[in-house]
Order: sequence, then structure tokens, then C-alpha cells
Amino acid sequence: MALARGCDGAPFPPGIERLPGPRLIIAARYDDSPVGPYLEFAVAAPARAGARPGMCVTTMVVTTPEARLGGRSNWGFPKELGGLTWSSEDDVHELRWNEREISVRGVTAGPPLPALVPFRSVQRRSDGLVTVGGRLRGLARLAKVEITVPGDDALADLAGGHRGAVVSSSCLVMGRARLHEQSPVAERAPRGAAEPALSWRHSGD
Repeated sequence: MALARGCDGAPFPPGIERLPGPRLIIAARYDDSPVGPYLEFAVAAPARAGARPGMCVTTMVVTTPEARLGGRSNWGFPKELGGLTWSSEDDVHELRWNEREISVRGVTAGPPLPALVPFRSVQRRSDGLVTVGGRLRGLARLAKVEITVPGDDALADLAGGHRGAVVSSSCLVMGRARLHEQSPVAERAPRGAAEPALSWRHSGD
């Protein structure tokens, strides 16, 4: 995925500590999932829970109550409901977060290439700290991304031009969250994203 430098100051859950490194930011449209289609915007930062490192999602907004409930109860993601809109035309894709007047606009270039991205997240669920593993696979194309954020917003440091990627024909597979005192579980919960998932990297990276 793509990365962005800076720190938005979002609080971390108790028991999770911020680690140095750039944030991961994703804007996505899921056309199919166990809870139906929805849009999503997420910000995650390097973190650790005890000795376990990963990315901790600090901001996540989705467009349906079902997606919010599933993300919170299954994986401890801090999902909130918000007004997101998605538009696509040829090689241009844009996600807008209406309430905060944030927009992410990506213009793709170059051929699509197969991509497989594993990841791990550390979160706090209602029953304690959890580790969540997953993977994203699909066809990735490089993109020029322009992010617009109001100057007084907590994410204002993301504003400007960035390098990034658009991932299409993708499939996101989330592992079942594992409580830190439990052993790993093998079950998987797939989510499909038939249309592009958009991410970006700060131009200074």
C-alpha cells in the first residue's frame, strides 16, 4: 500500500503505543462484502501492543451501519458513520468525505500489475487488545493523487500532491481477531472490492 508522513494527533487506545514511521491511508469502494456494499476511508499508524508491532487504525469512516458494527465488533476498528461519495471516470477516481470536506482524487498511469499486500493491525476491542492479520490482492496501477483537506482539520498535513496507487479487481481477506492471550485462529472472513481501492504516499517518502 502507500504511506504518508506526519502525525494527525489521533489518540491511541489504551495499551497501544505509537511507533516511528509513516501512516497508511486508504480510500476504498467495496462493491461486495458480507455486510453489503459500502465506502471506506481509513488512517493507520505504526504501533505496538506489548511486543507485537503492526498498524493501528486511528480514523475510519464507513457509509453503512452494518459495516460499522462488523468492523467494531469483529476487529476493534474505530469505525464511524459518515457521508462518503465515490466517482470514477476513465482513469480518474475520487472519494469525498462530505462532513469534513476531505477529497482524495487519483489519476492512474501505466499498466496494471499483480499485487499482494499482507498486513497486521493491533487494535483494542471491547474484550481487550487484539491482533488482526489480513491480505489484499489485486491489480495495481501507479497514480498521481491530490488530497484536499481544510486547514483546520486534524488531517490537514495530508493536503497536497502525492504518489500512490489504484488497486482494482481486488479481494481483501481479514483474519479473525486474536486476543493477545489466545493462540492464533485459522478462520478467515473475506471481503471483495470489485472496483478500485485508492491509496497514496506522501511525495517526500
